Amino acid sequence: MSHLLDDDGVSNPSPNTNLTELVERAIARSPARRSMLKSGLGLAALSFMGLGLSACGSDGDGGDDAATPAPVQSSFKPIAISIADNVQVPEGYVAEPLLRWGDPLVNGAPAWIGDGNDTWQAQEMQFGDNCDGNWFFPFADGAGKPRSDRGLFVSNHEYINPEYFYAPGNDAADWRNPFSFDKVKKALAAHGVSVAEVQRGSDGKWSMVQGSVYNRRITGYTPMDVTGPAAGHALLRTAADPSGSEVLGTLNNCAAGWTPWGTYVTCEENFNGYFGWNGERTPNALENRYGVARDGFGYRWHEVDPRFDVNATPNEPNRHGWIVEIDPFNPASKPKKRTALGRFKHENAEVVVAPNGKVVVYSGDDERNEYIYKFVSDRAYKAGDAAGNRDLLESGTLYVARFDAGATAGDQKGTGVWMPLVFGQNGLTPENGFASQADVLIRTRQAADRLGATMMDRPEWITANPKKAGEVYCALTNNNRRGTTTASSNKADGSTVAGSARPAVDDANPRANNLWGSIIRWNEAGGDVTATSFDWDIFLIAGNPKKYPDRSDLRSGSAAITVDNQFNSPDGIGFDFLGRLWIQTDGSYNNSGEYDGQGNNQMLMADVLTGEVKRFLVGPSGCEVTGLTFSPDMKTMFVGIQHPGEVGGHPNAPKKTDGSTYGDNDIAREPTKFSTWPDGAAARRPRSTVLVVRRADGGVIGT
Repeated sequence: MSHLLDDDGVSNPSPNTNLTELVERAIARSPARRSMLKSGLGLAALSFMGLGLSACGSDGDGGDDAATPAPVQSSFKPIAISIADNVQVPEGYVAEPLLRWGDPLVNGAPAWIGDGNDTWQAQEMQFGDNCDGNWFFPFADGAGKPRSDRGLFVSNHEYINPEYFYAPGNDAADWRNPFSFDKVKKALAAHGVSVAEVQRGSDGKWSMVQGSVYNRRITGYTPMDVTGPAAGHALLRTAADPSGSEVLGTLNNCAAGWTPWGTYVTCEENFNGYFGWNGERTPNALENRYGVARDGFGYRWHEVDPRFDVNATPNEPNRHGWIVEIDPFNPASKPKKRTALGRFKHENAEVVVAPNGKVVVYSGDDERNEYIYKFVSDRAYKAGDAAGNRDLLESGTLYVARFDAGATAGDQKGTGVWMPLVFGQNGLTPENGFASQADVLIRTRQAADRLGATMMDRPEWITANPKKAGEVYCALTNNNRRGTTTASSNKADGSTVAGSARPAVDDANPRANNLWGSIIRWNEAGGDVTATSFDWDIFLIAGNPKKYPDRSDLRSGSAAITVDNQFNSPDGIGFDFLGRLWIQTDGSYNNSGEYDGQGNNQMLMADVLTGEVKRFLVGPSGCEVTGLTFSPDMKTMFVGIQHPGEVGGHPNAPKKTDGSTYGDNDIAREPTKFSTWPDGAAARRPRSTVLVVRRADGGVIGT
């Protein structure tokens, strides 16, 4: 996530219920639960609205428990925390760079200079910055079966770190000056998506295939079609595109997904931060609801490029915040923004085919107090019908989730419903400011406000259990800004309606500020992902048992969380083909205070049947661990290391001679002062990198 300014703020003014309120209310209304918390009997003694805190297997109605397979054994020895500037993996494993920011990708691409003076022309031919969502698309062998040694690797690029990205100028106060249009274009060239053909050699090592016809860059200015109900809407039209049907580029792609017909779906998240305005402006309700502000996240693009000045091009922000579908196997194909899936800060896109063939896409809106959505296609997927499947994401129904407590204090699970965001239904009508289905989709957040969706603690990646039909997990990374709301803007025109105060925190509700995050799961009714109702519980709560050893304290986390495996801020999550859940973190790495003992960001493996959690990988200084994908034979894991060297909050952050802490302006002038990963002694600055992790003996990862 960009750290220039606060990209994880709150722009939801509605009085809708927050998930944690449901949990706290359920605990508070039961004297037995309250007694448990106060007596120190421990979290493992609590059942559901004790939050599923023992992280045991699901017993919902969503699947056939009798058919649930036995836990998969994992023989690797878990590793300790680390605050070192390198990657740690278990004994018997190796982790090797595959693609680094600036590596030449397409024919004719120049070598990376590495001092910040690379041009935009060079960057648009090189691997982009801050890789996030990764996917491996295997080639087929002669029998039509997927290969594990060769395929296309696709990675998206979320943002840039300006302190490393630009060569410092002569302005001592701001290394970016003089700021120019060329600097904006260079940054845009580092965004988007990279497609690379990769192969595994006989020695087990992976490399990019130089000169492959598939190698391709998609940037922040690549032309893209707008498809679906919102295409052509007045709010998407600009002077440069009066039809509202073609957008330049994709921005702030955070996580991704894939489809069974072989396309990559990438997710536009914090797009609002690239926009600002010169002069005066009173932001309208739509801009406020999506967090569009005068100076954005401090990128300064609006100062020199009118496309990002909302006064000059007021509709440009509405052309971002979508899911983009890309065909990696057709280098000539044009990416498509699929508006039927709604406009919000998409995290990943988890694609599941229902028993009736309908395609379901789950996606969270990654901001504090936002919602979880799913899309159900109108048409069914047909294996082998490439032409018929090509536009399955063109039309369908978008739903938003409402999580409810159980009917009684003794209920073992909560319940929930999926509410359709359909024009003319549930108050999504002209009198409430919604003029059409296109309007509902452009104003997805406001439509979800109107329906009373449940506010979540920053819903990040969503993943479906391949071993249990209809069971789905979502990482709720953290939320320390719940507060009290007394007014709401549930109308699309921005008018205010009465709100309600949220419950106060007391000793029975100690986790109103969810500093460490959690993982929620739900089971769709009948195991059918197109169902409109579900049961839910909390699979795991992250916490800090070192700082809070009393296991009756919710800040300690689930019973499965110990001093040895603790972590904070689950972000990327995904199942492997064997049914094990992998958890990647993007949180505090200061290793002190509330986060004492948690070290650098990391990746862990969880067994959803036994609740066991084991640390598998720890990243270098200042990084996020993100973007997980495997080869079909499970002998190769691809994982992203994003923004190594971000200075803020790290215990090893260097000090200047006067004792003050280095900031971005300082680190821009001494870029290896904090991190030299992954290039070590030869480094000119730290670089986001895709790693290959494999067993030295060639075995299956994690077993």
